[in-house]
Amino acid sequence: MKNVLWAIALIAGFSFGIAIGYYLRKLWAIRRCDTVESRIEGLINEAKARQKEILLEATDKSLKLIEEAKVEERKRQADLVRAQQRLEKREALFDQKIIEIESKKQEITEKVAKIEQVKTEITKIKEDQLARLEQIAAMNQEEAKRLLFESVERKSKDDLVSRIRKLNEQSGEEVDRQAKKILSQAIQRCASSHAAEITTAMVDLPSDEMKGRIIGREGRNIKAIELITGVEIIVDDTPQAITVSAFSPIRRQVAKLALTKLIADGRIHPGRIEEAVEQAKKELVTDLKKAGEDALYEVGITGIPPKLVSVLGRLKYRTSYGQNILSHSMEVAYLAGLIAEELGADVAVAKKGGLFHDIGKAVDHEVQGAHPEIGYSILKKFSIGEEVAQIAKTHHDDAPELLEAVIVKVADAISGARPGARKDTYEKYIQRLEELEQLASSFAGVEKSYTIQAGREIRVFVIPQEIDDLAAYKLAQEIARRIEQELKYPGEIKVNVIRETRVIEYAR
Repeated sequence: MKNVLWAIALIAGFSFGIAIGYYLRKLWAIRRCDTVESRIEGLINEAKARQKEILLEATDKSLKLIEEAKVEERKRQADLVRAQQRLEKREALFDQKIIEIESKKQEITEKVAKIEQVKTEITKIKEDQLARLEQIAAMNQEEAKRLLFESVERKSKDDLVSRIRKLNEQSGEEVDRQAKKILSQAIQRCASSHAAEITTAMVDLPSDEMKGRIIGREGRNIKAIELITGVEIIVDDTPQAITVSAFSPIRRQVAKLALTKLIADGRIHPGRIEEAVEQAKKELVTDLKKAGEDALYEVGITGIPPKLVSVLGRLKYRTSYGQNILSHSMEVAYLAGLIAEELGADVAVAKKGGLFHDIGKAVDHEVQGAHPEIGYSILKKFSIGEEVAQIAKTHHDDAPELLEAVIVKVADAISGARPGARKDTYEKYIQRLEELEQLASSFAGVEKSYTIQAGREIRVFVIPQEIDDLAAYKLAQEIARRIEQELKYPGEIKVNVIRETRVIEYAR
């Protein structure tokens, strides 16, 4: 019985425990469910709030877009209104112009009608006047015209007969025939050759290794030669030769002589280059004097002062339209002497005048003025004679007073006009280069200037004591601007201003 009670008590306790556990489990489940539901409800509320915000933002944006569209629409409508107003104004102007044109057309039509009426009246008046003239003169228009033609023909016949009689008295045909004979004989007896001047000279080398020595380390030797002589040294693939290029024959000859000496000596450096150039210049002076003496000997003229002989020799390195002036002067002297002999003029004066007629061109780069006036001053200075000086001064005049001057002018024309004697393009090219150098040398502080690269570059050397580095930049700009304003040239010209300072001191 006691065991039964314990069993019942145990079962009752177990059942009560199960009931309490079940109740606690239910409470826990209900609480957990409330937590999830609250979270779900919070999320739903948050989503609804976000939705309201999105709707509000969308509404604001839509209102803004609508407002912007309305503003744009109003602008377009305003533009359309303005465009319509402009079109209406133009239509009004066009209508006004059409009315004016119609009015002017009407006026012109009326004026044309009046002009036609006036022309008709003038024609009628002219016919009436002609009829009255015919009645007064007792002849018609054809008869008056025939009478006028007969009078003109009779007068012209008289003029022609008197002109022919005058020409016969002067023996014009004989004079022309004799003049042609004299000129043809002079030209035949003076047949001189002519070779066009070139702007380059070749210098022979013992081997191609010498090219590297002439160029020097980093090109210092070739730069020194170009700097001192003002020429361009061209080193190309030509075997055992280099080219000296310069438009001035004197510079080209100096550079050629200097290179020849340097090659023969073997010592090539900037110091030796300066010595060789100085020696070449001295030799060139001797060569100029010899050229003048040879010219005088060939022509047969004596008694000329030595200084004037050297001035005459400078014409060897001067050209005019591609023609060597010294050869041209000798040719003019020959022709003038032959023509003077045929005409009975002073042969000695004619030959001297022919040889010295262009002597002014020897120094026209150094003295201002035209070469006839310069030549006249030179010949007067050396007391050559007034007649010879007048020939040099008037050999380009239309009507020289002296007979010998006329002869020299004719001989000058013959020498310059023969085929192959001159080249216009060459002279224009030389003139352009000379003008370029003269323009650069006209600036203050410029020591010397050289034109190289066929006129595509000009090198300007300035006095370092007068032109500093900043002034050199300004000088280059001013020279370039002057070239653009005053000269005509193809392509472009490089202005290279060089400022070099040398300090020399001796240790004793």
